[in-house]
Amino acid sequence: MLGAGEDEVVVTAARAGDESAFGALVERHRAELRVHCYRMLGSFDESEDLVQETFLRAWKNLRGFEGRSTFRAWLYRIATNACLDALDGRARRVLPHHVAPPSDPSAAQPPRTDIAWLQPFPDRLWEPVEPSERQPDAVVVARETIELAFLAAIQHLPPRQRAALILRDVLGWPAKQTAALLNGSVASVNSAVQRARTTLKEHLPERRLEWAPSAEPSEQDRAVLRRYMHAMERADLAAVADLLAEEVRTMMPPYPMWFQGRDAVVAALATSWDAGSPDYVGRFQMTATRANRQPAVAAYVRRPDEPAYRAFAIAVLRIEQGRILELTAFHDPGLFPAFALPTALPPAHR
Repeated sequence: MLGAGEDEVVVTAARAGDESAFGALVERHRAELRVHCYRMLGSFDESEDLVQETFLRAWKNLRGFEGRSTFRAWLYRIATNACLDALDGRARRVLPHHVAPPSDPSAAQPPRTDIAWLQPFPDRLWEPVEPSERQPDAVVVARETIELAFLAAIQHLPPRQRAALILRDVLGWPAKQTAALLNGSVASVNSAVQRARTTLKEHLPERRLEWAPSAEPSEQDRAVLRRYMHAMERADLAAVADLLAEEVRTMMPPYPMWFQGRDAVVAALATSWDAGSPDYVGRFQMTATRANRQPAVAAYVRRPDEPAYRAFAIAVLRIEQGRILELTAFHDPGLFPAFALPTALPPAHR
C-alpha cells in the first residue's frame, strides 16, 4: 500500500489525466466502499454498481480534490452522496417477516418481484480496514454491523439518518467530519444519530441492542452447520427438526411466506420433500460458505428428471446455543458467482 507521500505523487499524476494512476489510487478502497454502499442500500448487486458510480464521479471531479481531507475520506463523501441519490424516493429493502404475518405451511405463495428484498453479502469480499501509520484515518470497525439483523434494522432509518449512523457509529468518524460530509451542522448530525439509535433498539433482536465484535463460528456452530447440511442432503426430517430452536424463524425471499416455530418449519419441509406433492423441490447437495459474518450454505437442488444439481439458494443461519434460531435462504442463483460458487454440480459431486 502506498504511503502518504506516494499518494500525493499518484494523485498528482491522476489529476494530470493518468488513468492507470487513478485506478491504482481507487482500487485499494474498492472492498471497503463496497461494504459501505451495501450497508447503505441493503443490496449486494446495487453496491457493486454504486462503487463504479463513485469511481466515475471521482474521476470526473478529480481536479476538485484539493487535499483538505484524505483521498479516502473524499471517496467516502462521493460514495455516500451517490447512495443517498440512489435511495431517494425508494422503498426500504425488507425480508418476508417485514411484509406479512407468519404463513400457513400448507398454503404456498408465488415469488414477489415487486418487493425490494434484502440481499446477502459474501464474506470473501469483506475486508475490514486496519489502521496503520500509512493510513491514519483508517479505523477498525469494532462493531458487528454487517450481520443480517443489523442490515434489516438499519433499513428502517431514513437515508440521511442511516448515513449519519454508519459514519459515526460504524466508521467512527467525528461529528464534525460527518457534518461536513452531509452538509449539515454538528448538532443536526448528533440529533440524527440519537434518533437512529432509538429506532434501531426497536428493530434489533434481543441481545443485539449493542452490536459486538464479530467472532468466528465456534466449533459447536460448525458442528451444527455440518449436521444441518447432511440432514438436508438425506432429506432427514427428524434430523433437521432436532437442530431447530423451538422458536426458529425461516424465510426464502423472493417468496413472501415465512414460518415461525419448529412445527411450522417441519410441516413446510415435509411438503417440499414429498415426491408426490406438486410442491416437491427435489434432492439437495449443500456446500458450506460464509455470508454477513454468519455461517451459511449454498444449496443445490436436483429433480429426478434433471441431469445435474442446479443452484438454488444461499442460506444464512443464526445459530445460538447449539440450535438454529433463524435461517434466511435467498433463492437467487444469480448470487452464486459472487460467492465464487458454480451454478451447477454434477450428480456425483459427493
